Amino acid sequence: MPAPPRRTGGGPVNAAQQPTATVPVDLEKMRETVRALLNADGGPVLPEPPDRQVKVLTELLRGHLELMLREVETTVERLPDTITRYCALACVGEARGKLHARPAARPGGAVAYARRLARVLAALCDHHELMDGEPG
Repeated sequence: MPAPPRRTGGGPVNAAQQPTATVPVDLEKMRETVRALLNADGGPVLPEPPDRQVKVLTELLRGHLELMLREVETTVERLPDTITRYCALACVGEARGKLHARPAARPGGAVAYARRLARVLAALCDHHELMDGEPG
């Protein structure tokens, strides 16, 4: 029996889990979500959003990250060995780590976690845009 297909940086997946076609990413929507938590310099937007809004933003960020991870991984597979490729792969690893982490159980832990997700999503969006210009 052949081994199941593998993803870059992930464990085995079955064919049903692999997307049949690439879903176009809405970078503007993703960046809009990031801006709800971070300013243009990557610092926190003040005042902090209410807890309910943080929960919604966190789930939205997680969904955006899962989509963007697949997109960046798909794009990076066709790139030659370049610094751009290795930086994007490092960002993918960082994003996976953030997705597996959980917010700290202390005051402000949920918003700090959401901001970490927002930063790594912004970085993945930057890598995606940069790789669009790379020859494949």
